[in-house]
Amino acid sequence: MQIVLFEPEIPPNTGNIARLCAATGTALHLVEPLGFRLDNRYLKRAGLDYWPNVDLHVWPDWEAFAERGLQGGRLVCTTARDGSAVPLQHFTFMRHDCLVFGPETRGLGPDILVRSPHCVRIPMRAGRVRSLNLSTAAGIVLYAALAGCGLLDDPGWE
Repeated sequence: MQIVLFEPEIPPNTGNIARLCAATGTALHLVEPLGFRLDNRYLKRAGLDYWPNVDLHVWPDWEAFAERGLQGGRLVCTTARDGSAVPLQHFTFMRHDCLVFGPETRGLGPDILVRSPHCVRIPMRAGRVRSLNLSTAAGIVLYAALAGCGLLDDPGWE
């Protein structure tokens, strides 16, 4: 399993996701441009001292990631706005999926969404909020994917 953050904007969200990746052994791909520098103190603080345990890859743009970072996995795009996306609980994840999340203020645009037939959304109660925080959404989707593939039952989890 891999997490791909396309043009992330808020350092603490990326730091929290990096910590999530360290805890789960999930590779983290950041696709530039980033809304912050990698030496940002808020980014580092959110990731605590777990940064050495993060399998981090930074790509200059989407094309570079798609060319060299995909590593045979499926792109599974996430969206809060597309009602045709499959509700998370009804999607069948695979072990090498790349879970793609868009920028906090605008989500994944149509130019990225069209690159994959696989798109999921986290169901929410109608009329309450527009979307979830990026790091919260990444945690929900990643753990659903890991559980759905049976990966949480592999040795090494406590």
